[in-house]
Amino acid sequence: MEIKYIKNYKDLMNQVPTVLVLGYFDGLHLGHKALLDRARKVADEQGLTVTVLTFPETPRLAFARFSPDLLLHLTSQEKRFQLMEQYGVDQLVLTDFTSEFAANSPQEFIDRYIKGINARVLVAGFDYHFGNCRADVSDLTALFEGQVEIVEEVQVDGLKVSSSRIRQEIQAGNMSLVNRLLGYSFSTEGIVVHGDARGRTIGYPTANLTPFDRVHLPPAGVYVADVEVDGERFRAMASVGKNVTFDGTEMRIEAHIFQFNRYIYGEKMTIYWLDKIRDMVKFDGIDSLMEQMKEDEKVALHWEGT
Repeated sequence: MEIKYIKNYKDLMNQVPTVLVLGYFDGLHLGHKALLDRARKVADEQGLTVTVLTFPETPRLAFARFSPDLLLHLTSQEKRFQLMEQYGVDQLVLTDFTSEFAANSPQEFIDRYIKGINARVLVAGFDYHFGNCRADVSDLTALFEGQVEIVEEVQVDGLKVSSSRIRQEIQAGNMSLVNRLLGYSFSTEGIVVHGDARGRTIGYPTANLTPFDRVHLPPAGVYVADVEVDGERFRAMASVGKNVTFDGTEMRIEAHIFQFNRYIYGEKMTIYWLDKIRDMVKFDGIDSLMEQMKEDEKVALHWEGT
């Protein structure tokens, strides 16, 4: 997949005819996959390529009062790019959603970007909006002279699959449902660093992770997880939060990896969050903590999905 960063429409030159997919892909969930599947099918039928036009950061940065959460994603940039290629995208065009970009009228957006990309077919979701007046897909059909494919709502459990729904489920710790909505396992990638080494003294050594990317995290709790190290995947139980039993004050991401005894400091590790076991609890001592961890271990080792 070719990745092209452009400053504005003037950077779009000599584009081959293509099926163009429109939208903001915070992460790639089942709704996004439906767009890309439709685009790939049409492209194969008509001998065209598939192009996605999107933004590296949320358009809300150009409109809303800033909060740090606006910089967080559902999926890391590297993973998003990998999935787009896997789902059949030939070219990814990225441009910043700035005040200047937002000022384009619907017709200017069509003339400058859609025609600049040489789109023969457009693919968009039923709730897609564009231009400085937030025109909808009916306007897209009226203004664009070529073929327009509108993809209807994708539902899971009778509700729309959307990035906002997935963010809500992440914050609720419903990781099994999050993974169903995404179509793959929600993950956190980073570097293994030194922690307090307390887990080793009670028989549950942990790998402490410092994340690479600006990706949402599950809420504080203990989780069933898979961990990937050096291309191998292992079952684990992972936690997010402060070590309240020992009066910890720093937010930590830790994973106890079953049947694993290597030192991996400085190595890249990915935690795949599968399901929540319990909330973080302050125990009255090491004995009660260890007793609970043994129960957590049973849950993690016997978990087979839902």
